[in-house]
Amino acid sequence: MSAPGQVIILNGAPRSGKSSIAAVIQATFPGDWLALGVDAWMANTPRHLIPGIGLRPGGERPDLEPFVVDAYLALYRSIAAHARAGFNVVVDVGHHDDYSQPLDILPRCLELLEGIPVLFVGVHCPIETIMARRNAGQPGRERQYLVATAADPIPAPILRWQTAVHANHTYDLELDTSLLTPTQSALVISSHLARLSAHHH
Repeated sequence: MSAPGQVIILNGAPRSGKSSIAAVIQATFPGDWLALGVDAWMANTPRHLIPGIGLRPGGERPDLEPFVVDAYLALYRSIAAHARAGFNVVVDVGHHDDYSQPLDILPRCLELLEGIPVLFVGVHCPIETIMARRNAGQPGRERQYLVATAADPIPAPILRWQTAVHANHTYDLELDTSLLTPTQSALVISSHLARLSAHHH
């Protein structure tokens, strides 16, 4: 029985740079890395359940919340299965608990990864940088496109993401992607994993 693979969870708001970091990890880290996260999940979600696990903070779709819980738990069962098969997995997600009621999804998800090495990374990005990326039209997965105007320079849903996505999380590592490129962010993660590995041996 081979040892389980490493799981890296990148948690942050849309446009904070998670998928760019995941792409660098896939391209440069040793071993085989699968990317299983919100973008891959959304691509496979039926239209009537969109945005699925990408449901933004604010509790605006209580009808979707039972699906969001089930989908997150299924995603993490899949992550666990791939890791136990020996694959490394990088996961880009936006975990928050700002639904119509607290759903406590993350603790239940992490329980499914018991016995698997997990690095939980907070991907922070100041609102000014996120708005600059959005206004520059960098591709994102939000279907309900939110455009800044003079009257509403930072739409409320974007502001909610900033606080809700990092509320009450305890991270192993935190990155600020306004200061670090995706490659630099991946290097910080790599160094952290190397230190952990040296500590365990």
